[in-house]
Amino acid sequence: MRRLDCLRAVYDRLGDSAVVTIMGAVAAELQSIGHRPNFFYLQHAMGLASSVGLGIALSKPTVPVVVFDGDGSVLMNLGGLSTLARYRPSNLVHVVFDNESLLSVGGFPTATSTGSDIAAMAAAAGVPRTATVTTIADFVSAFDEALAARDLTTIVAKVDAKGPAGFVTDLALLENRFEFQRWLRKAAAPPSSHSAS
Repeated sequence: MRRLDCLRAVYDRLGDSAVVTIMGAVAAELQSIGHRPNFFYLQHAMGLASSVGLGIALSKPTVPVVVFDGDGSVLMNLGGLSTLARYRPSNLVHVVFDNESLLSVGGFPTATSTGSDIAAMAAAAGVPRTATVTTIADFVSAFDEALAARDLTTIVAKVDAKGPAGFVTDLALLENRFEFQRWLRKAAAPPSSHSAS
């Protein structure tokens, strides 16, 4: 299963969510499908996508939050799983693309290549809903169930260790930051009330 195919399969479901990606292949592939103002490509902060997603989910509880992460990133910040579980935001779906390698920084194998199980780690940390998937159909099903469940979910998608030709986005960091911030402010704003005159 390819990560790009997973992203394409759920792309149409991302319009109302604050989407945070980890650096590298995940960010480049999501942007290649089509950038949206609600996509934040976290750069130069490996291991922190789930932490950024958690902060958004807690501060904007009415906004669905989707984090697209990687196995290398999660393994660099395993404490992030217990922090997610501690605060248990009902509006956060954490997707971990597990290619068993640090593809974006050289392709070195990660601990998942020798048996470490991120979904089991998340469950042991207290994340209430976890799943590991190996097919596109199962990924889409798990993703849809997670959005509908309104409970913290970690989905580990086992994907091939293949990525784009380049691991960068063509959107300037500050431009992405301010555009995402404006989208988030608007998405979290209460509906305006119109009184009859």
